[in-house]
Amino acid sequence: MTKITVLLAEDHTIVREGFHKMLEYEDDLEVVGEAQDGREAVALAKKLRPAVVLMDLAMPNLNGLEATRQLLKLLPATKVLILSAHSDDAYVKNAIDSGAVGFLLKHTSTPEVCQAIREVHSGRTFFSSSISRHFHRLNPLSPARAGALNSKMAPLTSREMEVLQLIAEGKANKETAHELGIGLKTVEKHREHLMQKLDIHDTAGLTRYAINAGIIESSVQLTII
Repeated sequence: MTKITVLLAEDHTIVREGFHKMLEYEDDLEVVGEAQDGREAVALAKKLRPAVVLMDLAMPNLNGLEATRQLLKLLPATKVLILSAHSDDAYVKNAIDSGAVGFLLKHTSTPEVCQAIREVHSGRTFFSSSISRHFHRLNPLSPARAGALNSKMAPLTSREMEVLQLIAEGKANKETAHELGIGLKTVEKHREHLMQKLDIHDTAGLTRYAINAGIIESSVQLTII
């Protein structure tokens, strides 16, 4: 039997270990690597070429949405399932727009997680049952199709998304420049472009935007649908 190879990308060790233990009992699934943030996920995926990636939505340094975009540019055949504690419509839509083929809530049962991996590996989409019910109430089409019809091109470049995340995490321009390996003036220019494109003109506003988009997590726990 050829096993479905899986990469786990999750910054909380206890959650990542829980998913690993969950999957190791399945004869047809094999965890080939674990990443603690989006950058490591992209690097490991490039090296290991997993069939499926379980990708946490909000991770430090590089969030799951941007990691998904970068990973799929390198490995378009890899399937990405986004993991999140929150089921906000905007989070699900942004995950679809990033190229993910499924969205799982972190409290999803073991059988459903395993089913999701098998489904997306077979070329289908998969969403946690509560999300699927919610989307079907809003639109009789599948969640992926509904998102594709209603989405607009993201206004931000990949680099601008990275800068936005680091700003929202409280990094100063100099820290951001060091983290991304670019010049300070380049960071300042990206920051300026972000504010122009989003029509947001202060750091607090950029941070709120990043939270609402699922780029970073709020310190306030949101209610799960």
